[in-house]
Amino acid sequence: MKNIYVLACLYLGSLLFVACNNDSATTSTSADKKQPKAIKVVNESPKKEGLKVGDIAPDFKLKNINGKIVSLADYTDAKGYIVTFTCNHCPYAVMYEDRLNALQAKYAPMGYPIVAINPNDPEVKPADSFENMQIRAKEKGFEFAYLIDEGQKVYPQYGATKTPHVFLLNKDRMVKYIGAIDDNAQDAEAVEVKFVENAIASLEKGENPDPNYTKAIGCSIKSKK
Repeated sequence: MKNIYVLACLYLGSLLFVACNNDSATTSTSADKKQPKAIKVVNESPKKEGLKVGDIAPDFKLKNINGKIVSLADYTDAKGYIVTFTCNHCPYAVMYEDRLNALQAKYAPMGYPIVAINPNDPEVKPADSFENMQIRAKEKGFEFAYLIDEGQKVYPQYGATKTPHVFLLNKDRMVKYIGAIDDNAQDAEAVEVKFVENAIASLEKGENPDPNYTKAIGCSIKSKK
């Protein structure tokens, strides 16, 4: 009987491990519909690889969906940059597509364009191929640059771990905010805190964002490694 109990526990543990590593966003119960809020950490980035608040972000040269090569230096009039690692397939990234469009419409004219980067390896996740990026951008009417991180060289430099994952930079490419777009991925109408918008408002006042770091909620970046 003891052996049966141990085997049952091991089986249950394996099921939980698989569920926790599944990218699919479930919405079958009322509890599922409530998106866990991003963790607020005031003026403190965690110790990790990649950038932290206060660092100077590296520029890059990546291919846009129109075939042109884009870098941050191309935005000569920018007051800052909303660098957003996102993709096609991730349910969380999909939930934020309309909000990214809205951020671009509101803040690009103010000098804060969205620069979206797909960090996923298309050989691992074919839905995130360059051709599918072009299709998705057309379907959603993206007005911002949607770049592919070919060779996956940029996202590790930034330290992106999720899609979506935002790095808000000032005009000098200094990192001012890292994390989530807002505090509710699954329901835009239930958002209570708009982290990116609040951070930009602080920059416009000459102040540092508070919080300047939140936990990004989304899918893991897909790589062969």
